[in-house]
Amino acid sequence: MNRRRFLQSSPALLGAGFALAAPATTQGASDTAPLPRALDPAPQNLTIRDYLCREAAAITERALRDFPDRRAWEQAIPRKRQQYLAMLGLEDLPPRDRREPPPVHVTGTVERPAYRIEKLSYESLPGLYVTANLYLPKNLSAPAPGVVYVCGHAQEQKVHYQAHPRRFAELGFVCLIVETVQLGEVTGHHHGCYREGWFQWYSRGYSPAAVETLNGIRALDLLQARPEVDPQHLGVTGISGGGATSWWLPAADERVGAAAPVCGTATLASHLADRTIDDHCDCMWWVNTERWDLADIGALIAPRPLLIGSANRDGLFTIASIREVHRQLAGLYERLGAAENLRLIETPGGHSYHERSRTGIFSWFIKHLQGRDVPPEQVGDIDNSPAKQESAETLRVYVNGAPAGNRCAQIPDSWPAVAEPPSMSDAAALQRERERIVAALRRTTFAAFPENPPPLASRIEYEFEDGATRGVVFSFTSEAGWRLHGKATRAQTVSPTAPAVLGLCVPGEDRYATRSFLGRLHAPWVKIEIATRGTGDTAWGEELQWHLRRASAWTGRTVASMRVWDTLRALEAVRQLPGMAPATVSLAARGEMAAVALYAALLDGHVERLLLESPPATQNAPSQPDGKGPAIEMLNCLRVTDLPQVAGLLWPAGLVLAGEVPASYDWAEQFYTRLGGPGRLSRVKELSSWHPA
Repeated sequence: MNRRRFLQSSPALLGAGFALAAPATTQGASDTAPLPRALDPAPQNLTIRDYLCREAAAITERALRDFPDRRAWEQAIPRKRQQYLAMLGLEDLPPRDRREPPPVHVTGTVERPAYRIEKLSYESLPGLYVTANLYLPKNLSAPAPGVVYVCGHAQEQKVHYQAHPRRFAELGFVCLIVETVQLGEVTGHHHGCYREGWFQWYSRGYSPAAVETLNGIRALDLLQARPEVDPQHLGVTGISGGGATSWWLPAADERVGAAAPVCGTATLASHLADRTIDDHCDCMWWVNTERWDLADIGALIAPRPLLIGSANRDGLFTIASIREVHRQLAGLYERLGAAENLRLIETPGGHSYHERSRTGIFSWFIKHLQGRDVPPEQVGDIDNSPAKQESAETLRVYVNGAPAGNRCAQIPDSWPAVAEPPSMSDAAALQRERERIVAALRRTTFAAFPENPPPLASRIEYEFEDGATRGVVFSFTSEAGWRLHGKATRAQTVSPTAPAVLGLCVPGEDRYATRSFLGRLHAPWVKIEIATRGTGDTAWGEELQWHLRRASAWTGRTVASMRVWDTLRALEAVRQLPGMAPATVSLAARGEMAAVALYAALLDGHVERLLLESPPATQNAPSQPDGKGPAIEMLNCLRVTDLPQVAGLLWPAGLVLAGEVPASYDWAEQFYTRLGGPGRLSRVKELSSWHPA
């Protein structure tokens, strides 16, 4: 007999001693037998790093799974491209035939014997000025292919990388070198989560990868509008951050006829397992709602020519992971009958260009954009001699200062747009809006919830009695690798069939803090402490928090969204406890865990009452730069709703707001007042002063 059957069949192990109620006679109780008590210690939990590395590895492993053959690829690509644009917040970008070229402002020209440089800026969005230099070959007899050179993270970018567009112009290409919003002449931000503590970017669905992709799309629009450019032959290349954009842009825009990312390639599995993510700017990944890997982005480029250039000792992109991306895409290109359109150039040394990668790119673009075969050894390299270098002053666009109203630094606060509070006049309208919001949240915020969760496998670990209090410690499986715990207590005077309230433990608190919190509730209820991931015996040190908040987002989840799932599973487990009445389960939470409780209650749909002490005002607020402290961000949630609106959507469930309650919750209170009974919202200064009706 195996252990599972033994536990199911052995009467000696049934946990009847706690006697929350008599399961056979209690209305609404679970029809399952009382939970078995523990025979052996619970399975060892994963560490949070083990878990995220496992999830990242699974994402890498299943990359390109939807493209077993060319027919499947052709059918899937339109939908996949729309999913990709949605992850970038670009799903509403007008199609090419319905948008005008960007407004261009030329501030000066530089004449050289073989080419002319136009110093310009263009608006990719109204007020978002992008600084650039346009290198135009002289004596063109026909429109020439155009190349967008996207800069990496170097100071004075168009100065630092000038040899590349210059060489492209000497080879007969029109080349636009585009500065990033971070290190252009008007400084914006790439390091919001990385350095500033702006983890609300994840809640907003914002990534600098998206704005650089948008700037690149508008750069293509600019080139196509130029009479000197052949609009049918366009390319993109760059290194490091520009190497990443050289993936993002051709995946988003099919006009790119050839791409060459340099030192910007790796698998998600490597970024987490090797912790290279910790050295990466926020522009190096997108808001990964769909849980894709880089090869999935490459599928949107295929079968167009793609040259991957990478260094074999790059500390930011390991050579093994670079080869893995190439291996994955090589299989796809072969299935598409375009194996010759994919190439990997490995170069010796660290994170940098090499003559082999530079000349290989020039040769690649000559072949695929000009239609000529010129071997790399004959094409000629860049000239970095001092005599050829233009000064920063010569290449400066804003010779008389930046234009007034440039929104470069403010873009993360205005795009994509956040959702407005819904307008609901009655209960029927509320129901429709709630269904819409829950569906949107499941699709865009909680898509990483397990599709096929493992059995809860709830069991009583042990029973205890302390004076006038009796209780049990129980455990349940949240998802594979996570065995979580709860502690249920009731006073001897409390009825075994009394309602239950689940109190969510707060990260970093002492072991009795949640018990004390629930003790402030003067209600004859069964009180249950729930330790979601990162609290209780699965707690991790604060020194990991910055890494975990970024790493979890790259895998399509956040610390807070994982805790929402844990809370939903805890509700399910509690409703299976002997004697528990599912219709009378409430949630109680403080501080950052109030955000978790709000979303869990909304998604669950059966929570009787929510009791919140000092809830956060909004998810659209910064955190600490070191990543420590409350972690309430959830991917894309602000494009759907915000905490005070979630509170209002819980009507007719009871809602108790205690402690320091931000004014933003006035909206929920007004909505509860407008709809009236049976929903009731109470505001109290201290939770101890509230009593159930």
